Amino acid sequence: MIWLSIALLSLLALAPACATLWKRTRTVRDERSAALALHEAQLAEVDRDLTIGLIAPAEHEIARLEIQRRILAADKAPSSADNSRAATVGWIGLGLAPVLAVGLYLTNGVPSLPAQPLGPRLAAEHMQDTKNDMLVARLKQTLATLPPGDPALRQGYLLLGQVEASREHYAEAADAWNHALDMGFDAELAARTAEAITRTNHQVTPQALALFRKALDTAPQDATWRSAVQARIAQGEHDQDNP
Repeated sequence: MIWLSIALLSLLALAPACATLWKRTRTVRDERSAALALHEAQLAEVDRDLTIGLIAPAEHEIARLEIQRRILAADKAPSSADNSRAATVGWIGLGLAPVLAVGLYLTNGVPSLPAQPLGPRLAAEHMQDTKNDMLVARLKQTLATLPPGDPALRQGYLLLGQVEASREHYAEAADAWNHALDMGFDAELAARTAEAITRTNHQVTPQALALFRKALDTAPQDATWRSAVQARIAQGEHDQDNP
């Protein structure tokens, strides 16, 4: 069934191009036929003029030679051969387009998989969001009950920040990670917090810039995220110099 759908969609997508190519081919043929018919009528006319004595034989020969030259030019014009070849290439290209598209799809696609309607997916995403909200609320309640000196408190805020960042709740992630930074500084965590603040405000704020700088100053030389932090610092300094 899916192959029939693909074929029908291919025909629907290529229909405008096929119609245009067909119309262009017919137009070229009609123009050539009309030109040949016109020149043949002109030959008959000059022959008739010679018969009734309207033109001299010398003028008749000159006129016939000119008309015959035009007939040869119209018959051997590039539109007659080149346009035919171009049309053939066009038809071949249109025929290969769906084949190549299907081949490209098959490199990663799986036609046997059933379709996934949007409604059930949205419902599943809503259920997952509700479940995540419940887990986050439970985690926050647990953190609120831990004493300030408990080592699990920092780990809890780290986990909370990761969960919020995975849901693209960057303001909440930055708040959780700031709590973790207050309990112990870490260069990579500072960079993550600064990035969350930047994404929340859609710009490198002074707070984020200070965190980026502090993270870069204390980061190991082989840290993989140093270049990204340097780019953010450059962006923040540019924004400050050009408010």
